[in-house]
Amino acid sequence: MDRPEPRPTRPWLAAGAELSGILSRVDGPEFDHVLDTFREPDHRWFVTGQGRSGLVASMFAMRLMHLGLQVHLVGEVTAPAIRNGDWIMIVSGSGSTPVSLGYANVAKNEHAHVLSVTSDPRSRLSQLSDCTLTIPVVDSQQLGGSAFEQGALLVLDALILGLARDDPEAKERMARLHTNMQ
Repeated sequence: MDRPEPRPTRPWLAAGAELSGILSRVDGPEFDHVLDTFREPDHRWFVTGQGRSGLVASMFAMRLMHLGLQVHLVGEVTAPAIRNGDWIMIVSGSGSTPVSLGYANVAKNEHAHVLSVTSDPRSRLSQLSDCTLTIPVVDSQQLGGSAFEQGALLVLDALILGLARDDPEAKERMARLHTNMQ
C-alpha cells in the first residue's frame, strides 16, 4: 500500500524558499532597464492586470502615485485615453491573457509604449512589449499563479525602493500623498 507523502508542517517555509529562488533569478540588467524607464521624466503611466495580477498592479500604481508620478489604473472611470509617448505596464503571469493583449494592442496603435511583467519572456505580450520584466517562476508548488503574483509584488516594490533612493524627499512626499480618506 502506497503511503501518502507527509504534509509539510510549515508550508510558509516552503513558500518562502520558493519565493527566494524566484527573486534570486530576476535578471539584474533587465530590472535596471525597467528602473531607468520609470526614471524618465514626464511620462504618464497606465497600469493594469487581470485577477490577482491586477491587485498587484494596483498596489504598484498606488506607490507610483505616492512618489508623485502621473499614474492611472486602466478601466477606472477617471483614467484618460492613452496616447503617443505614454507607457502602459501590464502584469500578466502567462503573458497571454486576452484582455491584457487587447490593452497592449490599443497602446501600440496609439504609439504608446508597453512594459510587460510576466513569467514568460517568449509570450505574445512580451513580443508586443517595448521592454519586459520577467518574474522567473518555474514549477511552482503553490496554487494558481500565487508564486508569480508574490514575486511580482516584491520585485515591483523593489522598483519603488530604487526610485525612492534617487529622491531625498520621497518618504515625505509618500506620507503627504497617502490617503487621508480612510
